[in-house]
Amino acid sequence: MTQLRRLAFIGNSLPRRCGIATFTTHLQLAVAEFRPDLETGIVAITNHAHRYDYPTVVCHEIQDDKIEDYVRAAEFLNAGEFDAVSLQHEFGIFGGIAGGHIMALLSRLTMPIVTTLHTVLAEPTDAQRNVLDQIIDASSMVVVMAKKGQDLLRTVYRVPADKIAFIPHGIPDFPFVEPDHAKNTLGFADKAVILTFGLLSPNKGIEFVIDAMPEILKSRPDAVYVVLGATHPNLIELHGEAYRESLMARAHDIGVADHVVFLNQFVDQPTLLGFISMCDIYVTPYLNEAQMTSGTLAYSFGLGKAIVSTPYWHARELLANGRGALVPFGDSAAIGREIADLLSDNSRRQAMRANAWSVSRSMTWERTAERYLGVLENLRPAHRLRVISRQQQTMPGRDEAVLPDLRVGHLLSMCDDTGLFQHAVHSVPDRHHGYCVDDNARALLLACSVNNQGERHLPDALTARLAAFVQHAWNPDTKRFRNFMSFDRRWLEDRGSEDSHGRTLWALGECSRSDASPSRRRWAAALFAEALPAVEGFRSPRAWAFTLLGLDAYHDAAQSDSYAAFMRKRLADRLMTSLSQFATKDWVWFEDVLAYDNARLPQALIVTGIATGAQTYIEAGLRSLRWLMTVQTSPAGCFRPVGTDSFGEKRMSPRAFDQQPLEATATISACIAAWHADGDDVWIANATRTFAWFLGKNDLETPLVDVETGSCRDGLHPDRPNENRGGESVVCYLLSLAEIRLFARLSEGVPKPVPVQALSA
Repeated sequence: MTQLRRLAFIGNSLPRRCGIATFTTHLQLAVAEFRPDLETGIVAITNHAHRYDYPTVVCHEIQDDKIEDYVRAAEFLNAGEFDAVSLQHEFGIFGGIAGGHIMALLSRLTMPIVTTLHTVLAEPTDAQRNVLDQIIDASSMVVVMAKKGQDLLRTVYRVPADKIAFIPHGIPDFPFVEPDHAKNTLGFADKAVILTFGLLSPNKGIEFVIDAMPEILKSRPDAVYVVLGATHPNLIELHGEAYRESLMARAHDIGVADHVVFLNQFVDQPTLLGFISMCDIYVTPYLNEAQMTSGTLAYSFGLGKAIVSTPYWHARELLANGRGALVPFGDSAAIGREIADLLSDNSRRQAMRANAWSVSRSMTWERTAERYLGVLENLRPAHRLRVISRQQQTMPGRDEAVLPDLRVGHLLSMCDDTGLFQHAVHSVPDRHHGYCVDDNARALLLACSVNNQGERHLPDALTARLAAFVQHAWNPDTKRFRNFMSFDRRWLEDRGSEDSHGRTLWALGECSRSDASPSRRRWAAALFAEALPAVEGFRSPRAWAFTLLGLDAYHDAAQSDSYAAFMRKRLADRLMTSLSQFATKDWVWFEDVLAYDNARLPQALIVTGIATGAQTYIEAGLRSLRWLMTVQTSPAGCFRPVGTDSFGEKRMSPRAFDQQPLEATATISACIAAWHADGDDVWIANATRTFAWFLGKNDLETPLVDVETGSCRDGLHPDRPNENRGGESVVCYLLSLAEIRLFARLSEGVPKPVPVQALSA
């Protein structure tokens, strides 16, 4: 038996309004309450064009249609050293054909996966069967909530019986009570209450209960049918409230409008339990026989309610042997007779209630949590993939070089209550040169990036200080960011360079997506949108690239921003035009010179191509990055960044010095983006070889970093390292370290990633 320390749940999460979100949230809460020592978190699937104010237990977010988000989630889970993953699978919540994007995540995980199948189709399409087969193969165990699911997995999907666990849907532990008190509280005193609750949609069959009301009212004129629940968000997007309005019109037309109450609200659990408590009959008139699971059915059953239901699979099992009443699909007459009979026969109704409540005691969330933990902690060793511990994190190909921990002591010493200092004399902050938005934006990028990389977060007060510097840098008169500030907080210009503006947009974009504070995320998105139009007139390819990197993140926070989408295509096309204009067989580049932050240009095209599905962007980015790697490799095979002495020299091989950390950081990020695009192991080798430059595998064979403090020298001269350790250098090193630690975790014992273009095809 394995004692779990960290457990991740993947699925929808409240406050998103759907059954899977409710289930995932309640299962996580139940497990956390049953095992308080176990650290749990939710990786939430967010439907495209939506944003939710998730609680802190949501540790990572995936936009359902962005395949790169699934890859990043795998990196986050691997980096966080989670011991196991509980995946909630339902058709329609993951992106790609038949939800196939989820395999971009599962194929990269280094820990065992237990998948709960909320639906098991007896007759899947070819695409559905293919995806589900892959998910089952990737899972150590699969969980179903109905015996029918077990049968289908064995007979249709050929899953071995010992790989299937049956765990009933969880329910609140609620006492057996009479409905009178709740009726008085909710305003239904002296009524015979029939209830249906859940997100309203046409497959629920509500109209058949409305049509049954005249028959029910003949014997129980005090009867009222309460339809509790908001309209399903997907239905709202397509048709508004047309379905609800049609039901209301139907009740009016047949003369029962005074006996049908529509409560258009998504209620929390205490309110929901109050409504269930007050009903005399709970009815689920669903129309889909293949419905494997119904949380509404399970909850009402668990509160000891008399239930009338159509015979979908879950109901057929749960209500067998007198625990409920089954009626044919779409049969209003049968529904009316059964409900009227139960309302008129107190003895039968009470016996049915008592039977249901007694049987359901084994279904409480506490027991459900215990069963899930039993499955997770008793996985056979053969099901586990090797997980690299912190002590084992090494760079591929250099087993003797253990990766450092991410230490931020020097970074903190380089900050005061204004922000991050530009320069240092040795390791002492140099106040003479003050601050710049370039470095503070980079630091904000670091603070937000580590939120999604499984690393310890930077202090929130520091993140707020960096954000405040960026806000103060904004000049509303010029619609540009200022760059340089003196130590006495005087701006030295009314606008900074195009590159500093683009870099600040990049940080704001990442902040809008990844900051731990919802309020700062909203601030960042608003300022990004205000500052973006200035870029349209920029001429710097680096400013275009930095902005594209920001747009990649900002799109997650503001998918409906049509201007941002326009700018993303426009800037990417400008880079493509530049590459076409300057590239030759021997010079595959966007300009006729090499300068600084070179790798950000191909990186910008690659991430934009992944996000938009534009294969031409990806191919151009990969082609230019391959060329750049050839000119950034020394004869001895180590990474040699483009030396500053060669900046501005047209179409010349780059000089060897001076070498700066900025180039290594950009190259590592670009190689990671390339690996996400095509899964080629050469990018892992390039990224780790580049990171080795920090640790001493460079032209001077001299380490640049102090692993205890996290400081980094400013670069390499031809004869010695630069002993100063300024703001830019420390941030670059920490950004690279966080990224390469992910690579170390992903480099051993993991199935080869599926190329993005193959999954998108």
